[in-house]
Amino acid sequence: MLGRRNPQRSLFEAQCWPHLVPADSFYARMGAVNDELFRDEDLAEMYCENNGRPSLPPSFMSGATLLQYYDDVSDEEAVERLRYDLRWKVALNLSLDFVPPHPSSFSVFRSRLLEHGQERYAFNRLIQVGRKAGFLPDKITMLIDTTPQRGAGAVQDTYTLIRKGIRKVLKAAGYTLAQKRRGLAANLAAYLGSDRKADIDWADPAARAAQLKTLVQDAEDVLDLAVEHADDDEVRSAGWLLAKILGDDVTTDEQGDSQLRQGVAEDRIVSLTDPEMRHGHKSRARLFEGRKLQVAADQASELLLAVEPIPANAGDGRDLVKTVQTVEQEHGVTVGRAIGDGAYGTGDNRAACAKQQIDLVSPLPVPSDPEVDKTAFRIDLEARQATCPRGQVASNPRQARDPQGRAVLLFTFERSICETCPLFARCVHSKTKGRYLRTHYHEALLQAARQRQCTAEFRQTYLLRVAVERKIASLVQRGLREARYIGTAKGRLQAQWTGAAVNLQRLFTLFQGDTSRMRQVLVMAN
Repeated sequence: MLGRRNPQRSLFEAQCWPHLVPADSFYARMGAVNDELFRDEDLAEMYCENNGRPSLPPSFMSGATLLQYYDDVSDEEAVERLRYDLRWKVALNLSLDFVPPHPSSFSVFRSRLLEHGQERYAFNRLIQVGRKAGFLPDKITMLIDTTPQRGAGAVQDTYTLIRKGIRKVLKAAGYTLAQKRRGLAANLAAYLGSDRKADIDWADPAARAAQLKTLVQDAEDVLDLAVEHADDDEVRSAGWLLAKILGDDVTTDEQGDSQLRQGVAEDRIVSLTDPEMRHGHKSRARLFEGRKLQVAADQASELLLAVEPIPANAGDGRDLVKTVQTVEQEHGVTVGRAIGDGAYGTGDNRAACAKQQIDLVSPLPVPSDPEVDKTAFRIDLEARQATCPRGQVASNPRQARDPQGRAVLLFTFERSICETCPLFARCVHSKTKGRYLRTHYHEALLQAARQRQCTAEFRQTYLLRVAVERKIASLVQRGLREARYIGTAKGRLQAQWTGAAVNLQRLFTLFQGDTSRMRQVLVMAN
């Protein structure tokens, strides 16, 4: 049953006693607006109105959860803070003799939020306050970037992935039951009896190869068993994971023996603890396993507008349009300009933004050899001509297709003329033909963008992007570099509530510490 906050004050209220919590601190300011910050009615749908014992008030749990992410503490540590930390008592208007709930209360509250689709509650609530106060205008400039997040699942090698995948399929198919297990082959039943690596000399390549061959054969046998349970969703899902691991990590040599595949498959599974984790890289030197977080902020107010997990192996700019749609739908604003680094400046993103009348400010990459790069050629799309840096003209291009199957132009220059050019060795890589040049499907947009980025106006506008780096630093300071939970859904909850804590801190700054005015706006936002 829905529990509500008791409006009756206690003689031992922390706010009423001398304390050492500075009035301009985050905790004291939160305490000054806590009564209006979150409301029990907002989350009433998560509870039964007339049956069962009263729950902990959702307004209290919302405040405590926000503090948990602000201070980056575990459930157990959060309970200790509620019991002993005067700052938390002041922030939540608790009495000095307050008896905190069990740590599991935080887990139950998070589960309720996820079950009822309320993981964005605190984040959207504080954005609404910013809108009501006038800090967030109707038309905004959105700053966007990504940051890596290391996953909470165990990163596992191919041998472990296959072994645990076999075990997962067998358990899903019910072979842990004694009557079914008796009919299972002894080599497969062994996976249910033990979940440890084989006792071999792992430094011996021959022993490793033999073990891989055994694992692959057992995995294929288990997949044959899984076919018999194809109508079971859990078995089908576990079988798909095992088949994907084999397809991504294992290949067969000319003798028909199983070998580890060279290189890394693009969408390779790295953990059966959290199958949604992926290999990722923020740069060549910064590799990680987990997810990325797409972070969007308003340029004027520096309020976070979105903190969304995306696959670690996804390109940074892939979800630009989706993020714009999320921001506009969730917060009732219009994105007039988006500023992001070079990963967001793809031709497809520029076309999508142009269609929505969004000014995309993103630089194109600087060529490594500008003298012979495509950008050194003059491409006249209307005349269907391309001119090389040395004046050779190629016309009558033939039609070609890009990787998405869209029509593009392919220009080919005369090899006999190319051979007389001093740039020939750097420019031409074919052994039989001259230089060829393929246009982009959105070539005109890319040409305009390259011209624009040479202007002082572009450079000055692009410098505004630094503000999103500050917001990412604030999120990282609150522990968002490390995932707390398994799975994308729980990861999104962590991101949203950490973002809410950062936004509350920013709102205190925007209100210039005027908590009385902030209370009024909170009431208006109800």
